Amino acid sequence: MKKKFKISRFFVYLFLIVAGFFSVFPFYWMFVMATRPSAAYNSIPPTLTPGEQLVENFQKVLEKTPFFGAMFNTLIVCLVVTLVVLLISSLAGFAFAKFKFPGKNIFFVSILLTMIIPPQLGLIPQYYLVAKFGLLDTLFGAMIIFFLNPLGIFLMRQYISQSVPDELVEAAKLDGCSNFRIFRSVVLPIILPAFATLGIIVFTATWGEFLWQFTVLRDPDMYTIQVALSSMNTTSNVDFGMILSGVFWATIPLVIVFLMFNKLFISSITEGSIK
Repeated sequence: MKKKFKISRFFVYLFLIVAGFFSVFPFYWMFVMATRPSAAYNSIPPTLTPGEQLVENFQKVLEKTPFFGAMFNTLIVCLVVTLVVLLISSLAGFAFAKFKFPGKNIFFVSILLTMIIPPQLGLIPQYYLVAKFGLLDTLFGAMIIFFLNPLGIFLMRQYISQSVPDELVEAAKLDGCSNFRIFRSVVLPIILPAFATLGIIVFTATWGEFLWQFTVLRDPDMYTIQVALSSMNTTSNVDFGMILSGVFWATIPLVIVFLMFNKLFISSITEGSIK
């Protein structure tokens, strides 16, 4: 029995090592290309060792784009969108999970159905509304359509339903707590792991958003990082070393955010109930 257990554990670790390698390799290859001249992109066999042009390629990025300004704009957009989504989703999830009101199931299903609608279908009416309110070329216009997140509401509703007992909520009501006090003092401390998970998902998705921001942002001073990076790609001359250098440095904040909150992210996956 012990031998079988050791063999099965060996294959599990082997699988994790292989999966980890394939997960990390694209990031490593991007770093390698960021340190090489553009010609190395098409070299056969592929170049797998770092070069000496990391600083030179990044200097080209700074010459072509307002890189740090775009990073700052993107950080503002991502932080605001993430905080607003966490607030709205947690409050809505709490209401759907613990309250009874007319049409609750219809409202919840209607929110879920919006997830199957391709975002491109709403591009024109959303652009019209943002232009009508004078929000073009503003960071608020670039972030406002992402404040309501159906996936976030669904995740919070499911997590609160499973992790917050009805008895705990009823006990808080008997103690005279208002609904918002119950949310702040009872529910919020329990759902912190779900906050981390949803926060990482929303932050990453917003950081990588391109289509809407490219549509509403035309002023270079308002560029987010994805729009700024797209401006480096020209049909006449594509410098892959420069482009991948910009992409590499633009990816670093995502890695930092995940490393900061990975413990809460993992606990949200493994937790099934209140300890």
